[in-house]
Amino acid sequence: MFSGLVRQIAQVKSFAHNTLEIITPYKAQLGDSIAINGACLTAMRLFENGIAMELSQHTQQSIALENYTQGAFVHLEPALQVGDRFDGHIVQGHIDGIGRISRIEHHVDSSDFWIESSPQILSLIIPKGSVCVEGISLTAIECNDKAFKLTLIPHTLQNTLFGQFEVGRKLNIETDIITRSVLSTLKSIFGTTHNFNTPLSWRDIDTLSLGY
Repeated sequence: MFSGLVRQIAQVKSFAHNTLEIITPYKAQLGDSIAINGACLTAMRLFENGIAMELSQHTQQSIALENYTQGAFVHLEPALQVGDRFDGHIVQGHIDGIGRISRIEHHVDSSDFWIESSPQILSLIIPKGSVCVEGISLTAIECNDKAFKLTLIPHTLQNTLFGQFEVGRKLNIETDIITRSVLSTLKSIFGTTHNFNTPLSWRDIDTLSLGY
């Protein structure tokens, strides 16, 4: 489990034959779980200045793979340990889908990033709710049927790769596990055809309470 707080900016040494080699001063142990751009990977081999990890075909199909090319910089977060501070939100390292930066607006004290994604992803993102983008725990300020907005402070831009991102870049997205769990429960009770954009009736509430 992770918190979505980037600990290091690492660099891709190589990516070939399903093996990703990362250059980093972080001293991992074999078998450690490490999130690279938000994707949970396992340390399979260690070398002098980095870590080698294997990406399954499923992982490769789920992530923005073009951001893992040789020389690219990536966000790195080791898995949480018992007793660690928990400053972000619960992040599993399981990428739900890919987004794309459609608009960037810079202000005096912040920057707004609009990120387009699929209807499936957007249905799991709520205003003021948590979302993990490229391994960073962030808050979705607004959300519509095409995109959601992130408002980032200068500290985030200076200490993550977001300060270098441009319109068109693809991003790994993991939605909030609590939101996913609630929606999954509602769908199991009401079915997938129910319109969750309409207010619940008292009958719906009774059904939900009894079903839960």
